[in-house]
Amino acid sequence: MTAKSATTAGELDGELFERCCEGDRDALEQFVRLYERRVHAFLSRALRADNRIDDLAQEVFIRAYKNIHKFDPRGSARLSTWLLTIAYHVVVDTRRRWKSNPMATIGAAHPDGAQVNPENEYWRRELDSALVSAAEKLPAEQRDTFILAEYHELDMVEIGKITGASPATVKTRLFRARSRMRELLAPVWEVLR
Repeated sequence: MTAKSATTAGELDGELFERCCEGDRDALEQFVRLYERRVHAFLSRALRADNRIDDLAQEVFIRAYKNIHKFDPRGSARLSTWLLTIAYHVVVDTRRRWKSNPMATIGAAHPDGAQVNPENEYWRRELDSALVSAAEKLPAEQRDTFILAEYHELDMVEIGKITGASPATVKTRLFRARSRMRELLAPVWEVLR
């Protein structure tokens, strides 16, 4: 079975999920390949951990392997939402362990094959730096909510399931995060005009 035939809309199909629950090594490898980019993206945006992201992602998948039998594929949550919930808890645990609040890294790499224009690259780096700096000033709950909404395109209910907050709280956090980001990025937009 190929990874493409094992997924439906970017999610694990039922047969592959069952094989994962049974501990099938090939199925578990496909599971990791399917979700590793999302997990890495969330972790690297939520924490500025550089070389530690791989270790944290591994921790997410180990927790997922140990608990995959508890996930109900017939329930309302998607497997990706369940996995991002685990990633969120790894972020919270990591922040606690570090006893400080490592800041979000919100940046996107170039799309594959994109031509690099030096001037555009300079301004992309400047904007990326401004985004990181602005995100660092957000409280952790607002930053995590912002990342899940803007970069993972999750809705209020899904974010609430991940963070343990009500949809109304998520909406408030997202509103405040977006307002603060607009305020913090206003000087950058002036320069770019």
